[in-house]
Amino acid sequence: MRFERREHRPVALVIATPIIAIAAALAISGVLIALAGAPVWEAYWRILKGAFGSRLSATETLTRATPLMLTGLAAAVAFRARLWNIGAEGQLYLGGIVVAAASSHLLGGLPAILQIPALLVLGALAGMVLLLVPLWLRLRFSVDEVVTTLLLNFVAVLFVSMLIDTVLKDPAAFGWPQSQSVADGAVLPKLLSRSRLHLGLVLALVFAVLLHLVQSRTVFGLQSRAAGLNPQAAVYAGVPLARTLVIVACISGGLAGLAGAVEVMGVKGYVTTDLSPGYGYSGIVVAMLANLHPLGVVLAALFTATMFVGADGMSRSMGIPSYIADLTVSLSLLTMLVAVFFTQYRIRR
Repeated sequence: MRFERREHRPVALVIATPIIAIAAALAISGVLIALAGAPVWEAYWRILKGAFGSRLSATETLTRATPLMLTGLAAAVAFRARLWNIGAEGQLYLGGIVVAAASSHLLGGLPAILQIPALLVLGALAGMVLLLVPLWLRLRFSVDEVVTTLLLNFVAVLFVSMLIDTVLKDPAAFGWPQSQSVADGAVLPKLLSRSRLHLGLVLALVFAVLLHLVQSRTVFGLQSRAAGLNPQAAVYAGVPLARTLVIVACISGGLAGLAGAVEVMGVKGYVTTDLSPGYGYSGIVVAMLANLHPLGVVLAALFTATMFVGADGMSRSMGIPSYIADLTVSLSLLTMLVAVFFTQYRIRR
């Protein structure tokens, strides 16, 4: 028995891959739920009800999915070009702190129509810079960006922690380490009244569509895919590899920084060290579940947010630990990796 690489991957197989992976993860999680002494179907029904059973829960799920979409897109566009950006968490934090600093010290007097776009651009630029540094180290000294982007997460979070404890500390926070709040003109408009759902969701959906069009219908999209499939062959074919990777890094880091910006401007209003419950790392899972497809990222982010939000309601009503959500998402990644392998290879005897 041996594995043989497929010359062609059927479209139906590619579409079915994430569905099969998620179904397998839910089945395995179901066994653990049963071992905990709870009815499996009822547990999953309560997760779904907890995520979409009311107007409040549905808007909270969509709000939670927004940064996951952006960090998922950041990972997807980078991974497709074989730029292993593991630093979306740090890029998110840096984007958030730049927005808070700029709004409270520089741009707070501008009207909302000017301040909001300016802050979004600044947040994206912050994320770009944090990813361009590891890319430069890779291109100049062949340093593995997996290590540098991962370690920069800790550097960025510690840097943010220092700022909110010193120069950006809010004097009205009663000693609690948080940054000064963004100006009223920097708050993203709400999509629904009496909810936290904000304009960032629309931005995430727009960027998903734009990335899909860029990757499927532009020369740059072809070059980035070629760089990911075979860098040596891409260079031989005339693809400017370094320039392509710089553009990919700008898009990927910019999306991650934008995730931090919209989280501060749309939900929090200020920066703390718990701004992100791991959106940057979860974005990698989202990208893999979507098979690195920008439109698939939207669905994968909704699934992940559904598990996280719904598991809280299920935990309260059934006494099952809410960590089942983390377990299911993690299992989804593992099963997705196995499923992707079998879409690329077939078994021959």
